Amino acid sequence: MTTHVDRKLEELGLTLPEAAAPVAAYVPVVEAGGLLHLSGQLPFKDGQLVTGRLGDGVSLEEGQEAAKLCGLMIVAQVKKHLGGDLSRVKRIVKLGVFVNSHGDFTDQPKVANGASELMVALFGDAGKHARSAVGVPVLPLGAAVEIDAIIELA
Repeated sequence: MTTHVDRKLEELGLTLPEAAAPVAAYVPVVEAGGLLHLSGQLPFKDGQLVTGRLGDGVSLEEGQEAAKLCGLMIVAQVKKHLGGDLSRVKRIVKLGVFVNSHGDFTDQPKVANGASELMVALFGDAGKHARSAVGVPVLPLGAAVEIDAIIELA
């Protein structure tokens, strides 16, 4: 089944990664009350985790790309959970963006835009969401960015 989102991915030249397996004692997606709650997703490029700290060796542009990669992983997890049917996504409700940041780095919202802009590109108005973007001193496995999400289903 090809959905609008699948067509948009193709138009943008993007490919969804394989939905990552959990690295600890949790599940990637919980469905409750018409909402999907997604565990934090990490950025993978060509099968490799994107690591590093923004403001200390990782540029703003690299951080935005890492956030976009997290966004692609979110969509991959949703697609897997829904058996491939992304047409059931009614709204991206919220993204929680965690940025591995040096103490002087304050552009977390700009980093988060990498994922936010992807959601709007893929889901249109339904991709517009509430968001938090916070800097943290370290993330699991040294990841540059981690993003969790809440998504409403139709």
